[in-house]
Amino acid sequence: MAAVEAKAAVLRGFREPFEIERLRLEPPDPSWKLVDVKAVGVCGRDVVVWKGGFTNLKPPLILGHEVFGEHEGRPVGVYPGVVGPECMTPDGSFSVASCTSYTILGEEVPGGYSTKLWAPGWNLVPLPDEEYAKYAAATCGVATYIHASKVAGLVAGMRVLVVGASGGVGVHGVQYLKMLGAEVLGYTRSPMKGEVLRRLGVEPVLDPLGYRRLGRVDVVLENVGASTINWSMRWLKPGGTLVLIGNVEGAPITLERPAYVVMRELRIVGSAAYDKREYTEALKLIGEGAVKPLYRSYPLDRINEAYSDVASGRLVGRAVLTVGG
Repeated sequence: MAAVEAKAAVLRGFREPFEIERLRLEPPDPSWKLVDVKAVGVCGRDVVVWKGGFTNLKPPLILGHEVFGEHEGRPVGVYPGVVGPECMTPDGSFSVASCTSYTILGEEVPGGYSTKLWAPGWNLVPLPDEEYAKYAAATCGVATYIHASKVAGLVAGMRVLVVGASGGVGVHGVQYLKMLGAEVLGYTRSPMKGEVLRRLGVEPVLDPLGYRRLGRVDVVLENVGASTINWSMRWLKPGGTLVLIGNVEGAPITLERPAYVVMRELRIVGSAAYDKREYTEALKLIGEGAVKPLYRSYPLDRINEAYSDVASGRLVGRAVLTVGG
């Protein structure tokens, strides 16, 4: 395939504004397929990259891995993980942690903050409809929690605290946890966002030490990381599990009281990423209306405004860049 012309938001320097540029995009591999991008989510991982939190990545970069658009006129979602042949299973199930080759669109290869995207054909998944923005808003959160709930061994009736519950991952992930039959509590610093969680059937938590009143939980799903992990562990019952999903500030994580973890036999486990089967399951749930997408849309040209709103915590849910017409 030949190179194509595209308009893209390019990161030229960490923590600097994106620059809107016209450029030519070469396919990383001749077998990759071309996608006309219609909508792309601004993920917390993208923000960590923008801050310089991944030291292996160097600008210029075209970020964006929550990509939805059209391939040959048909609506598709693009599974964001670029995997080696051993993980390209027919049913899309594999262990991300075991892939010898795994990277994310927008990092080692150009991503979806662009009008055009090259992606492996295996990564393209048909969409039930053409409401691209709703998938860009919710798919990552739902798929992340499908996977994290398996890592946690979560079953109906368990009590779960979600830290960072009003962000793009959390506010959609909690809806999946409710489907599983979990009792869900969601931590947020904003009373307004707490009311949004309440309307989703989630008990809002504004006090980091609220377990003294509400009681402890079986599982904590930790989306924030370094700044919250030490108090979030105090919510766990003895033998409870903390699943570390994200570390949005990119700062080192230090256990302030290791003895607390030891004596209460707490488990801290990472949740790497969802596989293609979990991604496809999330698309189905969103398409059926089982998940309510919460987001604000921005044209690609207003990407810096979107990043400002995400960084300041002004949004409930996801920022979505609308790219194509």
